[in-house]
Amino acid sequence: MALQISATNPEHPALLLELPWQLPLEQWPEEYLVPLPRGISRHVVRYARAGDEVIAVKELAERPALREYQLLRDLDRLAIPAVDALAVVTGRSDAAGEALEPVLVTRHLGGSQPYRSMFETTLRPATMHRLMDALAVLLVRLHLAGFAWGDCSLSNTLFRRDAGAYAAYLVDAETGELHPRLSEGQRDYDLDLARVNISGELLDLEASGALHPSVDPVEFGAEICARYRSLWQELTRTSVYPAGKYHYIERRIRRLNDLGFDVAEMQIEHASNGDTVTFVPKVVDAGHHQRQLLRLTGLDAEENQARRLLNDLESWMATQEDYAPGDPLGARPEVLAHRWVREVFRPTVRAVPVELRGAMDPAEIYHELLEHRWYLSERAQHDIGLDTAVEDYLVNILPKVRESLQPSAD
Repeated sequence: MALQISATNPEHPALLLELPWQLPLEQWPEEYLVPLPRGISRHVVRYARAGDEVIAVKELAERPALREYQLLRDLDRLAIPAVDALAVVTGRSDAAGEALEPVLVTRHLGGSQPYRSMFETTLRPATMHRLMDALAVLLVRLHLAGFAWGDCSLSNTLFRRDAGAYAAYLVDAETGELHPRLSEGQRDYDLDLARVNISGELLDLEASGALHPSVDPVEFGAEICARYRSLWQELTRTSVYPAGKYHYIERRIRRLNDLGFDVAEMQIEHASNGDTVTFVPKVVDAGHHQRQLLRLTGLDAEENQARRLLNDLESWMATQEDYAPGDPLGARPEVLAHRWVREVFRPTVRAVPVELRGAMDPAEIYHELLEHRWYLSERAQHDIGLDTAVEDYLVNILPKVRESLQPSAD
């Protein structure tokens, strides 16, 4: 049987033809290989260079190779974080004409490492918790899309930091199944497999002396289940908000923040009986909000201030007619952010007279006004708006703040 390379991009077969397909992966010469960390796998896996790209090559039977190739393409279509499937190579044979196993070729995710290799570096517990939060986000997103993984583990997941964000990516989809919708039993089974696999690999790392002594592998495996369930509940419950009660949206964001997650994207669907809200969370590193706010708006603020302002910016953008995430025809986030600064942030801050601002910088003033708006809206059970919040803040709050900032007569 002649060598066949099945690929979606016409450029990939030409690049892949240069590789030594007549040799089993275990015998590939070093000149073709790229030394990158790999997780534990039931198959032979190698990283190689094809043109300017680094690829992962995995030997497995033809039917599962084609199936996994299609599943990875489906996940890409659903915008799920996973490696890109490039090709399936079949019809391989050695110099003696003996058949060799087909291979699945995926693109290596730049700047990533397998979760297992991250844990082998004796990470601090706080970092490990962020990694597990990112893995919980990935599991929730897979299940929301109807994908049952069937083999979630530290070795089958890639970790990457991107502009301060922690993100987990699926690597191995061989055991996965894509359905229109997962039942609660399917989700629970997939989650239990993840718990067992993760605890097992952590126990293995503990035995080798690579695990931080404060980490209990069994408890850590159970924790990801708890984080998953909390996140699933907060993300999937239907929220139908009466008109004028947009502070309910902020309440949802605050609950996600309390769980340790930040909102990367928010979708609001207007219906005749109210507003349905969908959130996409992410796990972030220290200083992320400061950098993000500065990049989008040019505003330099403290981390907590920046987080609060970004939440308000996201809520405001979601109400704009030209806000369409992922749509090339929609306004870019940077454009909307500068519009928010011009039309919302600056007018609100300037509503507070200069002589009453005291030692507070503009970001802190806006943060205080948002907090006051939230408090008054919760008390009134409807969104009172920024103008009303500013008026009340000037009369009832700012004088006390100024008094507290005044140096004592002593």
